[in-house]
Amino acid sequence: MNTSYFSNPAIFLIDTLFSLYILAVLLRFLLQWVGADFHNPISQFLVKITHPPLKIIRRIIPSIGKIDTSSLVLALSLQIISNFSIFLLKGFMPSIPALVLVSVSELLSLCFDIFIFSIFILSLLSWFNPGNYNALHSLLNKLSQPILEVCRKIVPDLGGMDISPLVALIGLQLAKMMLLPPIKELASLIA
Repeated sequence: MNTSYFSNPAIFLIDTLFSLYILAVLLRFLLQWVGADFHNPISQFLVKITHPPLKIIRRIIPSIGKIDTSSLVLALSLQIISNFSIFLLKGFMPSIPALVLVSVSELLSLCFDIFIFSIFILSLLSWFNPGNYNALHSLLNKLSQPILEVCRKIVPDLGGMDISPLVALIGLQLAKMMLLPPIKELASLIA
């Protein structure tokens, strides 16, 4: 039998499971960083599923101010393990620095995607369900505010029309397109 017959489903499973858990860890980090309400049901879910490994890591790695370094270490470690497993199943063994750079690049990409999707979904909710707050809306609002506040300072008031989400989405996509390729290029050079 072809080895890809078994390796492709294994790669899919590893990538999916690790990606979902890394997303939960990064969301917990970002929500804590922006000072989101942790009594929110979604926040409580994220805390419960990420607490066991973070409890252990926090004994070794303390937070630095508002930055929960243990969450970042956990996310990076999980991304490295996921990438290593996938590369191994593909029959490719990158160097450790290349593996770390690829993992950092993927985490940064995920952070950009989190902000992009949160601003996009928040904008849609404001159009179709204005004034109605729920657990998701509250978290998306808190997560998006740091970026939207910067954009509102840059974009002039257009008579009640707030285009700061559009400016933020364009800016985030441009930043993603400019920051990530050099990291990936460097990783491929040292692989």
